[in-house]
Amino acid sequence: MIAIDSSSWVAFFSPDEPEGDDTAMIESALRDHQACLPGVVLAELLSARGLSRAFRELFLELPLLEVHQGFWERAGSLRAGLLSKGRRARLADVLIAQSCIDHGVRLVTRDSDFRHFVKPGGLRLAL
Repeated sequence: MIAIDSSSWVAFFSPDEPEGDDTAMIESALRDHQACLPGVVLAELLSARGLSRAFRELFLELPLLEVHQGFWERAGSLRAGLLSKGRRARLADVLIAQSCIDHGVRLVTRDSDFRHFVKPGGLRLAL
């Protein structure tokens, strides 16, 4: 399984965005039934203005990474550690990263801020 961030979903469905390794990984993951979503990504995607019914149904069919016991404490500690080092740690990104870390899944993303979660938190990026 691989988790897919909203930045890569936007690129995957947008004719204006250049194709990349992330969009190829999404295509492969969908074909092989290996795509999953952190809850925050699902919320971001479902809140998109003008989201079609077909895309909504697709996102709702994908497996969701459930929150494990102690998730909120781990996410808070992860964010505190990054902020104490002067790193950017938006709350949504922290929650996405912690979901992937807890489930041991790699994250497909175009957002370079996720690189900050690799060493301190053990996030594995797919690219």
